[in-house]
Parts: sequence; structure tokens; C-alpha cells
Amino acid sequence: MSRLASELHRLRRSPWEVLCSALVSCGLVLFSQLAVAIVPRLFPSISLLAMLPVAGLVFLVAILLGRFWRRFIGVAASAPLFVLFNVLFLWGVYVFVIRRDTSSLLDMLINAECALLLWGLYRILSGDPGIVAYESSFLEEAGCKDFVDAICSSEKYPSLSRVRNCNCCKANVRGYDHHCPAFGNCIGQKNHRLFMALLTGFVVAESTYTMCSTKYITRCITSGTLRTENHFSLNMVIGTMLFSVLQVLWQVVFLIWHVYGICFNIRTDEWVMSNFPCFGLFLHQLQVVFSFAVSYS
Repeated sequence: MSRLASELHRLRRSPWEVLCSALVSCGLVLFSQLAVAIVPRLFPSISLLAMLPVAGLVFLVAILLGRFWRRFIGVAASAPLFVLFNVLFLWGVYVFVIRRDTSSLLDMLINAECALLLWGLYRILSGDPGIVAYESSFLEEAGCKDFVDAICSSEKYPSLSRVRNCNCCKANVRGYDHHCPAFGNCIGQKNHRLFMALLTGFVVAESTYTMCSTKYITRCITSGTLRTENHFSLNMVIGTMLFSVLQVLWQVVFLIWHVYGICFNIRTDEWVMSNFPCFGLFLHQLQVVFSFAVSYS
């Protein structure tokens, strides 16, 4: 049984609940993307650069409204499905609107990137991050009350080196870096390389999409077809381009941090807890609340 199936069994979520969560996630993606697409419609005279902070604010408000809406319907969106549907949405806008103005080589490239992102999302969601399980006999020999107590005394047990307990997954992960809600899994020793490849893939794919959408917008302006072009399609292209740029901005910073961590053998959780222990405890509690809301709502 895959990790995804075992987690669904552990959480005792029925197929109907999973389907409802998927529908809510899809609805939230459509709502947030349409909200961002309204920005160029409301502010047609400002530059694309000036639209960026406005689009970021609108997207954030849309997400908060979506979370508030959850209280009325009783079903929460799933963060991994939210990421998945965003990839599919951008891919759909490219295929049905932007593709006709893209060269064959670039078309093959962006389609391959989107397909690889979907494959990578499946692999990281269903894969094992490096979960460590020890029998009760080990704890008795070690003289520890539980596995967390054994981890705290890991200097006595080399086999437990860099094993951390994830409060979200309730699992002990070797080489634990952090819990990634967007990918629905812990990032540990066994999937850290896949995480880095997937994060790099998102940056590359969104940058490629930004380049293609920019060419489409430039073509509409230079060819004089801006007024005859479907305004809904054009606003959707501009909105998704702004969304992609916003994603790339924070993902590049996140990628640089992880490259730095690899170079100096630093784990995110260890660094946060050692330098900002109060903030680290707050993040852990926030992750627990987020995981509980997504899993049990």
C-alpha cells in the first residue's frame, strides 16, 4: 500500500470526503486565478510591474476568502491538490490560448516540463521521505519512554542521528528537513533530491510560461490586434503570467536557501530551532493546526 493510501486509511477519510476536498481545491484555484485575472481589467493603464503587488494582494485575499468559505461548507481544500490544479490551470491556458504563438521547440519544452511536474508531484506525495520505525524492544533496551525521547538522546545512538519527529505526519523521519504542506509530505533523506529537482522544475516551468505569455502579450500589442483580441483570454494570460512571476520570486529565494543548506550540511528544521527556538515552536504548532484543518475538516 502506498504512503498516500495508508495516510487516507489512517485519517479514515471516505472516498466521498476525498472527492469533496478535490472539488473544493479545484474551485479555490478557479476563484483565485479569476480574481488575479480581474487585476488587468480593473487597472489597464498601469504597467505589468506595478500590477505585481496588486495581483499578490488579490491572490492572498482570494485564498483567505476561500478558507473562510470552508466554515460554511464544512470541507477543506487540500494543499497538494491546490498545487496540482494550479499546474493544470496554467497548462490549460497555455494550450488553449498561448500555444499558437509559440515555436515548436518551445511548445515541446513547456509541455514536457508540465508533464514532469505532474509526475514529480505524484512521486513526492506517494514516496517515503525516510520514515524510521523501531520496535518497542529497542525502547526498552534504550531506557526511553517513547521514540521521541530516544531521538532527544540521539548522541547515544548513532542510528538515530538526524532523525526528527514530524508533528504533522506523526512520523519519525531520518534527515528531516521540514514538512512541506504544498507537496503533502515530509522532506527527508530519501526524497530531498526529488524535492530539490521538483522545486527547480517549478522555477524553470513557471519562467518558461512567463516567457511564452510575455511573447503572446507583446504580439497582441505590436500587431495591433489588442482591441480585437478576446479580452477574457488576454486578461487570463496576463493574470496567469503575474501569478507565475510571483511564484518564481519566492521559489527562487527558497531554492537558494536549500542550495546553501546542502553546501553547509544544514537542515531547515535544525537551523530554525537552533537560531529561533520560539519561532520554530510557533511554526511547528502552525503546521499541526494546518495539517489538522486540511485532514479533518
